[in-house]
Amino acid sequence: MEALTQYSCEDFAAALASREAVPGGGGASALAAALGVALGNMVGSLTVGKKKYAAVEADIQALNARAETLRRRLLGLVQADAEAFAPLAQAYGLPRATPEEQARKAAVMEQALHAACRTPLEILRATGQALELIEQYAAKGSALAISDAGVAAALCRGAMQGAALNVYINTRAMADRTHAAACERETDALLAQYIPLADRVYEQVTARLRK
Repeated sequence: MEALTQYSCEDFAAALASREAVPGGGGASALAAALGVALGNMVGSLTVGKKKYAAVEADIQALNARAETLRRRLLGLVQADAEAFAPLAQAYGLPRATPEEQARKAAVMEQALHAACRTPLEILRATGQALELIEQYAAKGSALAISDAGVAAALCRGAMQGAALNVYINTRAMADRTHAAACERETDALLAQYIPLADRVYEQVTARLRK
């Protein structure tokens, strides 16, 4: 599989629009989060070196280093999501005419569902970390780029919700309800922690722009 992050913007959007199973909502969520943290990083880049923000220069440089690491991690998750879904797509196509085939399909499906859940959970965790950085960019970064911090928060909010849906669509089909419940609890907790943060950053940016 060609690395999805090597696609042009146009090709990636066309692939999303096609009948192909990947990229899908999980990869799109990871990309949205990567774009969000990149926008936060841009706020930082526009702040560094400005005399007005000398007091927070070291803080911004530290944020930029963390943001670059997170951006690369999230871009890697675009590809990881596609690779995790491929075995699940194949499992859906397995024959189930005989009891033996049904048992084999159920076992393969269960393993694939567990694997397919791991990536969106990782996207959720990484996007939460991105929102923590964006909150600091909005508070400390250049006022000239404050709108970009708000856009970053909005993108990451959507990424969180999108990744959560990709957890839920897999857990609902799992036979192992204990594992499904654990994945759902973590997802619910991450949403409860970070969606309000995204909303708060967005609202604070909006309030500053509309004074």
